[in-house]
Amino acid sequence: MRWKKVDARQNLPCPTDYLQATLYAGCSIVKTPLVTIGYESSYDVFLLSWQSRAISNGLGPALLKVSDSHRSPLKQESLPTRDARVDWVVKTKKAGLRKARKHLQHSKR
Repeated sequence: MRWKKVDARQNLPCPTDYLQATLYAGCSIVKTPLVTIGYESSYDVFLLSWQSRAISNGLGPALLKVSDSHRSPLKQESLPTRDARVDWVVKTKKAGLRKARKHLQHSKR
């Protein structure tokens, strides 16, 4: 048996053109922060699963940590914004409850 090197991107199954178009559209959303600064060829982004807006929101602040000079171009694209869902998604456990929101079952009798 022989093994040969194969580019994995060429062998990905893509059953329909719709799926390919959807992935391409999502890819452009993810690359928006890199294209805005001009770093699209400097960084590679590898993702196993994705929500393109969430990843784009994460790349903006990450690029600000590289250099503060990126703030003005990213601010024009409104990319270094904070994701507002964090406040209500993560809840801490309260005293007297099983979990953050799970109550004990009430028994009438």
